[in-house]
Amino acid sequence: MMNVERLRTLCMVAELGSLAAAAAALHITPSGVSQQLSRLEKELGITVLERQGRGVRLTDAGTLLAHRGHDILSRLERAESEVASLHGDVVGALRLGAFVSASRTVLPRAVATLRDRYTQLDITLTEGEAEVMIPRVLRRQVDLAVVDNWSTLPMEFPRDVKTDFLHQDVADLALPADHPLAERAVVRLDELSGITWAAWNEGTEFHDWLAQSLRAHGVEPRIDFRVADFATHLEFVRRGLAAALIPRLAGLATPDDVRIVTTEPVLSREVLALSRSDNDRPTVRAGLAALGDAFAEIAPGSTTSPGA
Repeated sequence: MMNVERLRTLCMVAELGSLAAAAAALHITPSGVSQQLSRLEKELGITVLERQGRGVRLTDAGTLLAHRGHDILSRLERAESEVASLHGDVVGALRLGAFVSASRTVLPRAVATLRDRYTQLDITLTEGEAEVMIPRVLRRQVDLAVVDNWSTLPMEFPRDVKTDFLHQDVADLALPADHPLAERAVVRLDELSGITWAAWNEGTEFHDWLAQSLRAHGVEPRIDFRVADFATHLEFVRRGLAAALIPRLAGLATPDDVRIVTTEPVLSREVLALSRSDNDRPTVRAGLAALGDAFAEIAPGSTTSPGA
């Protein structure tokens, strides 16, 4: 009989391309991965892995088994979800993931609600952006992830991922109070040429979204200050060093000497909950309900908004 965890290990090596990467994803050592695959080979009487230079590669048999293994693991996950649903007990582990603003402003509320409702539920939270969370959901490392999807840079989600809408958010323009545009009620994006920006690091979704949004209106952004924190962005604005785009979900008070202005067009994003389509356990449904309740409690105007 084939061992499921060894099959899972093989699938992870096939997906990530190395023993070290698979070990990191599975939270075991590379030697532990090697041992799992050696035992799998003994069980099946075939070779699934062979050396290639300094690395390894799957044999034809290993590649075929990994391909079939993804389907086997998905069917097993679905069967376990269906059995768990027969009883409907919300017990065991729920692994949550969320992007920075949500993890700071909304997830503590959702986790507190879950702890109050389900005393036998073990909850963990990992912070990360969509580019990190989507692979973790697919690899079954995270059960439920909260991600954002900007209208000007929409994502395509893998077919094995289910999305549930949670919230609609808006990003406003933060300007130094003495900037010529700061007294305007609305500023068009095509008016923002020649401005220095504070934004996230290059290669992150938020950085790419800001650049794409401005370039779509003929503005090539100069991003001199790359920091993964909206409060720091506002501090650069307060000092007269930059402008920034600040999501209302960040829940930040507007500092003195900063003006928050609406943009034209409005820059919006959907906040979504992601889970594997084959994972419909009671724990996931309970987590989704708690997230929905937590986002529904966000009152209009309770976060950073024009005039705040």
